[in-house]
Amino acid sequence: MEKIAIIDLGSNSARLVLVNILEGGYFVVFDELKESVRLGQDLDSDGFLKPQRVAQTIKTLTMFRRLCDANHIDKIYAYATAAVRRAKNQKSFLDEVAVTCGIKIKVLSVEEQAMLVYQGVINSMDVPRGLIMEMGGGSTNLIYYNRRNLINYESLPFGAVTLTDLFKNDSDKPEDRNQKIEDFFKEQLEKIPWLKTIEPDTQLVGVGGSFRNLGRISRMIKKYPFNMTHGYEVPISEFEQIYKTMKCLDLDSTMKIKGLSSGRADIFPSALAAISSVVKHVEFNKIIISGCGLREGAMFRYAVPGIAEKPLSDVLGHSLHTLMTYFDINQTHAEHVYNLSIQLFKQLKVLHKLPRMYVRVLKIASLLHDSGMRIKYYHHQKHSAYIILNSNLYGVPHKDIILASFVAGGHRKVEFNREELIKYKDLLNVEDLDAIKKLSVILRIAESFDRSMSSVITGISCDVLGDSVIVKTETEGDCSLEIKDALTAAADFKDAYGKTLEIL
Repeated sequence: MEKIAIIDLGSNSARLVLVNILEGGYFVVFDELKESVRLGQDLDSDGFLKPQRVAQTIKTLTMFRRLCDANHIDKIYAYATAAVRRAKNQKSFLDEVAVTCGIKIKVLSVEEQAMLVYQGVINSMDVPRGLIMEMGGGSTNLIYYNRRNLINYESLPFGAVTLTDLFKNDSDKPEDRNQKIEDFFKEQLEKIPWLKTIEPDTQLVGVGGSFRNLGRISRMIKKYPFNMTHGYEVPISEFEQIYKTMKCLDLDSTMKIKGLSSGRADIFPSALAAISSVVKHVEFNKIIISGCGLREGAMFRYAVPGIAEKPLSDVLGHSLHTLMTYFDINQTHAEHVYNLSIQLFKQLKVLHKLPRMYVRVLKIASLLHDSGMRIKYYHHQKHSAYIILNSNLYGVPHKDIILASFVAGGHRKVEFNREELIKYKDLLNVEDLDAIKKLSVILRIAESFDRSMSSVITGISCDVLGDSVIVKTETEGDCSLEIKDALTAAADFKDAYGKTLEIL
């Protein structure tokens, strides 16, 4: 297994992620570090990186290098963005880093940065048409894609740090300052002609620390029960309320906002002002927060070189197989259980009447139902439920992850922790609770039908006759073990479907 490091040196912060590269084109992050360096602060006054900022950055990169060496990293990929790209003393800075830290930094062009951000988003989200707004400390990148093809991009030389510096005026009230930033940013947007041509159902995808903090604040306000940044949605009405509240606050009050990191408090209102300009200019109805951006784009590009030409066709599938590889799941068994589960779902449609959206839930639960084995065999269904719930799966709504967790947790015996279900009462409805019970029974029977892990049962047909469901199996050998095991689910089947289960 290969280990690589990705360093993202931005205008506000420096980030290091350590990554295990798995066989088959998969990767898993196993450590990370973040430090605020403010490399881009005051840059526009004379175009030079300030000595104190350089010193702090060198200190941070030295620490990054030490962690890489301790973890026996095979390759380090270091990227610098807007601040270093614009710096007049770029060469001397890069030379000093190379000599002092032993790290060779690649300064990304605007196009290269846009491509990495795009690849990080498009390979981790199921949003077919989007405008990506990546807001860093020294620049804001707008990237438009349609049908998973990059159409246009633009880089504005203003980020959260530079906007804060540009409109730093002690005599201005916070609200007036933020309005000036909003008006200024609006002027920049009006210079981008293609923004007027984007499709009306385009989604706004937010990338960067300011968006992650926005999502965290929103989740804390709503007491959102699921702690996952990637894919979290902020309705525009809620964003406007957060912005309305924060744009009037002084720095001391801003730092007290729950969910906002202290190192971002001074620049966060500027970021919100810029986001507000984009929201108004294009008239979006929500913001989708992406936890993936440039760094993940670099990881995808290294682990799956083909995505440089064409994005992943199945984001969720790739994410699931990453976990299956990482948790050393018997993939032949898992995929056969999934196949049998889908057959049962279709055959029992007349009884469960569940819409097709639940197929995705069943896919996640069936492919990962044995992931808990890596912790312990006994009660492994509970461990599998925990793993799914904390998996950070890509390409799937939060609600589906929660549902899949409960379905996998019930695949040995259909019983649920009422307190756990109540925790998600604001996200789940009555139909969801009914679906959990019915899908859990389907998964339980499907797993039993491959009890010997030999794929002896190849097909299923179900007949609903009066008070009974007769399941006929197509086999390639002796399946007595499978049928006996499946019949232990008869009581749960009766409870979920109101029918007696018979298997032939």
